[in-house]
Amino acid sequence: MEPVKELQKKSESKKAIRISGAEAIIHCLLEEGANLIYGYPGGAIMPVYDELYKFQDQLHHVLTRHEQGAIHAAQGYARVSGKVGVAMATSGPGATNLVTGLADAQIDSTPLVCITGQVPRHLLGSDAFQETDIIGISTPVTKWNYQVTKASEIPEIIAKAFYIARSGRPGPVLVDITKNAQFDSLDFTYTPCKGVRSYIPVPKADPKALQQAADLINQAKKPYIVFGQGVILGEAEAELKAFVEKTGIPAAWTILGLSAMDSDHPLNVGMVGMHGNYGPNVLTNECDLLLAIGMRFDDRVTGNLDTYAKQAKIIHMEIDPAEVDKNVKVDVALLGDARETLSRLLPLCEENSHESWLAEFRAKDREEYEAVIKNDLHPTKEGLTMGEVIAQINEASGHKAVIVTDVGQHQMVACRYSKFRQSKSSITSGGLGTMGFALPAAIGAKMGAMDREVVAVIGDGGYQMTIQELGTIFQTKAPVKIVVLNNDFLGMVRQWQELFFDKRYASTIMTNPDFVKIAEGYHIRARRVDNRAELAGAVAEMMASEEAYFLEVKVEKEDNVFPMIPSGASVSDIRLK
Repeated sequence: MEPVKELQKKSESKKAIRISGAEAIIHCLLEEGANLIYGYPGGAIMPVYDELYKFQDQLHHVLTRHEQGAIHAAQGYARVSGKVGVAMATSGPGATNLVTGLADAQIDSTPLVCITGQVPRHLLGSDAFQETDIIGISTPVTKWNYQVTKASEIPEIIAKAFYIARSGRPGPVLVDITKNAQFDSLDFTYTPCKGVRSYIPVPKADPKALQQAADLINQAKKPYIVFGQGVILGEAEAELKAFVEKTGIPAAWTILGLSAMDSDHPLNVGMVGMHGNYGPNVLTNECDLLLAIGMRFDDRVTGNLDTYAKQAKIIHMEIDPAEVDKNVKVDVALLGDARETLSRLLPLCEENSHESWLAEFRAKDREEYEAVIKNDLHPTKEGLTMGEVIAQINEASGHKAVIVTDVGQHQMVACRYSKFRQSKSSITSGGLGTMGFALPAAIGAKMGAMDREVVAVIGDGGYQMTIQELGTIFQTKAPVKIVVLNNDFLGMVRQWQELFFDKRYASTIMTNPDFVKIAEGYHIRARRVDNRAELAGAVAEMMASEEAYFLEVKVEKEDNVFPMIPSGASVSDIRLK
């Protein structure tokens, strides 16, 4: 009899119930398993917040201090948990404050559903108080958006929003809901979306293309893999590892691909890109086969396209057909999900090793160590380096922490020197390069992985762009660890000014407040370190804390991040100093 009762329960749950549009939104979120949202209330979204009050035991709302903080927190949650992040805001400035996060999520393929309130339908186009055309504004930076003007539309549109956000190449979706649609009633039922006409989220790799790719891999003498976030989004880490180990191909990563493969794996050769490792960049122009997996040939990876890997055959493994041949012309395109494509390609590839080719990477590693890494991690000068701080965090966390970085010099240093043994451990703003990302993203990351330590590594410039989110940490008691590497400069811009603008430090010198006092004002434990003797103890104290902790580290004011590929230069022209 029990199975019958269960069927009856399910049947009853599908019966229509007469509720308001605002309540329908809450039910839609719960049906999608979205029991955590980030947001900020206001007039046009107030009916939904009124319903949230009634559902506090089922749906946890995190009040951030700014809508940009809400969407970055939703990004951090999504990136660590693999679920769709949800953010909510009111109309007008509330909605426009989400735009930077939407653009960031779009270019970094982060699944989000953002819900905004809007003025009533009869006032649309009248320049009513707090009315903006958020659909028009957000169209270029969303995977899909839609304006709901009738309550009856809500279940279908929100179901579609979640499906589009999470399927295929993930991305942000915005649903704008007029106030009348929130107040009006509908007969509510919910059916999850399982497909959208003309939308093919995951194309299938052509068997002929798979065989062509395998033939190129089996014949190559100097094959080389560059993998990106597509491996993480496709949950293809195990498949990548099996593929690399069978074929013996050296593999490098983009900054968003970091942590998809263990940092200490013998075939992991490091990071590509403007501040990537010496060998992976230089040898891009010496390989005879380049296999790109889940990456999009961003300009910070390729440098000058006229000279990028011109000697090599190129295989591009990509879920989004729009990315194929967009920047780099490829010889074989393998469209599809990275996990499935690697699984299908693996049996076609022969077991192999490329020891002499791998040795070329290791020789470049030694050059880079002597010229750069030794001084970054084991400095003899008095001032602290960013590299040694990252090394201490790695050591104190046992290489198990989630590192959330902002944008600038500290970001490049953290990506270069963080060592990971678990996927989804590095969260950063890659394509858009959004200063202010890290602090709110770390809040979301912690809520998405409560069993892991989360450390936000931020520069003194980016920190002050969203410093108000300390209030969110204080209110939620989220035990986030915050490290500000303070050089009293906008460090990356200053580095460019030094190298390319004759040291004209225009508007990059920072006159900073007392960061420790500010943290203490939010009742967060705080400490400042400005000498090497105290660094290890301070980091250990921070990592041992069961509560939020703020650590300011005063680092060298004019240290530069090397290696570096000057903008527009070839990857072969990378500078070690």
